[in-house]
Amino acid sequence: MSLARDERAALVESMRSSGPDVSTMCEGWTARDLAVHLILRERRPDAMIGMFVPLLAGHTRSVEREYRGMQWSRLLELVGNGPPWYSPFRLLDSVLNLAEMFVHHEDLLRGGADRDGPFLPRKLSPQLQKALERPLTVVARATLRSSPVRVTLGSVDGRELLTVGRGDAVTVTGTAGELLLWAFGRAPVDVKITGPAAAVAALAGAERSV
Repeated sequence: MSLARDERAALVESMRSSGPDVSTMCEGWTARDLAVHLILRERRPDAMIGMFVPLLAGHTRSVEREYRGMQWSRLLELVGNGPPWYSPFRLLDSVLNLAEMFVHHEDLLRGGADRDGPFLPRKLSPQLQKALERPLTVVARATLRSSPVRVTLGSVDGRELLTVGRGDAVTVTGTAGELLLWAFGRAPVDVKITGPAAAVAALAGAERSV
């Protein structure tokens, strides 16, 4: 199995243990909402288009209602099976799905945690941490493109993974997994942010989204 498939299997198992109604780090989303999102992303591109094209939003809501009405066990089966044979997500599973499965797994695991409190992440394998570095640089370039300060992402072993933006320098240090979650604007995350107080405050107040 690939790392993306391993993480998908772990996500499904966590969903099975948690049940459909627990909260997630995605504001307003339960585990059921998360499952429906993953299914639409991989199986119903016609419905996903409605998220970006207002004229098709009604179709998207209709498809979402259809899936939300399914038995929880059926939703887990669909998530676990992954993209169907005709989906580009199947051919590019290891490239397109690793970060998606990891981030949404953490969305579920951290759903009840205090956003502003300390958090002890689950231990990831060195292989998974290394594999997450590539999507981290892609995501961070997008989410930090309008950063009010110059941000350097640094690994816990002292490597510089990415520098983006202009202005006063701020360093965000953590594992690849925690940095990826931070770049997506998730909280809580286990990272250390250092730099001039005003620059750190400016970064904290800036939006991070794709």
